[in-house]
Amino acid sequence: MLLKDRTFARLCEARELLREAGEERFLIKQIAREVEMSPYHFIRRFEALFGLTPHQFRIGLRLDQAKLLLAKGQHSVTDVCMEVGFSSLGSFSDLFTRRIGTTPSGYQRRARVLVQVPANFPQELFPGCLSLMGRLPASAFRNFREA
Repeated sequence: MLLKDRTFARLCEARELLREAGEERFLIKQIAREVEMSPYHFIRRFEALFGLTPHQFRIGLRLDQAKLLLAKGQHSVTDVCMEVGFSSLGSFSDLFTRRIGTTPSGYQRRARVLVQVPANFPQELFPGCLSLMGRLPASAFRNFREA
């Protein structure tokens, strides 16, 4: 399905509206009206362009936020579940496991292993070019900008 430039721009605008809505309850009718489409046409076009319905897109955003909170390690799985807007820990855990491939607590344990004290970052987290630059002597650079 070919899209006109204006339709593409409106769908991108709708995606940003969905992203910015945060925890606010969004209504498809409101967003469809904002981008000048009927709700059903909007859902079909959004899915055709982005591969997800607006609802699936929002759930993906909530799961991304959950992954971030779990990786920080400052909240329990239950707290994260409530923080990202799920009312049932069971449905959150089930959805997280199906979409991410591991349980929320398993994800949190695995993320804690990777996130360490800044002075002790694992080498695999550094881009190769930075580790090479750190081993070069200061005389290898002509000026501060180049370093």
